[in-house]
Amino acid sequence: MGFAAALFLGLAPPFGAAQAQPKDLVIFAAASLKNALDEASAAWVKQTGKPAPKISYAASNALARQLEQGAPADLFLSADLDWMDYAASKTLIKPETRVTLLANRIALIAPSDSTATVALAPGVDLSAALAGGKLAMGNVDSVPAGKYGKAALERLGGWDKVKGQVAQADNVRAALLLVSRGEAPLGIVYMTDAAADPKVKVLATFPEDSHPPILYPVAVTRDSTHPDAQGFLTYLRGAGPKAAFEKQGFTVLNKAANAS
Repeated sequence: MGFAAALFLGLAPPFGAAQAQPKDLVIFAAASLKNALDEASAAWVKQTGKPAPKISYAASNALARQLEQGAPADLFLSADLDWMDYAASKTLIKPETRVTLLANRIALIAPSDSTATVALAPGVDLSAALAGGKLAMGNVDSVPAGKYGKAALERLGGWDKVKGQVAQADNVRAALLLVSRGEAPLGIVYMTDAAADPKVKVLATFPEDSHPPILYPVAVTRDSTHPDAQGFLTYLRGAGPKAAFEKQGFTVLNKAANAS
């Protein structure tokens, strides 16, 4: 599987699938949330007896653009504040429903059988560990994980040394896949992505002060009229999904919210 093929994971179904079932609760969520949100959604179905939400996973920028183009969704979960701010600036969400739900970290990963060692310290140079290969990242101009990774490498003084070897993916899970399949010797993904794939290992985590805080906001979309939209958001803030999020490595920021 080449780079181009790996970049398309089919994470976001076509608009028509959601439009064909207008009564579904439709959620647009950052790709890095897939494992945790799938588990939380299944628990919600078991708890309430309601139909499973239809969840489209993709990069936050792609989802925000789809909302702007009229794609139907009831909730938007972004992997950074910028794209939720963008949605808010276009009046695509109900601002009174917006909540910062989770926090995350980014890490440098390698295939699980790699013998590479890297210290993410000032002056870091990834060239030796790459050995002529590519550094897999989300798109550094638009995908949140890519933006965070570039910012961290710039802060550590290592970006200029490696920018010519970057393979930019459409979302963070596509970058993870390149490393998992051994097509890239190194990658930068969220800690939660690394935890979700046994074929990769974490070489080092980036210092938290090397990039902006990695925060995940959620909001009900402006055009949503689904009766369960606010209820599912409230559920996500409650005690029920907390274990699913923490198991994947997220930090839950809504610890005071108990409603489910």
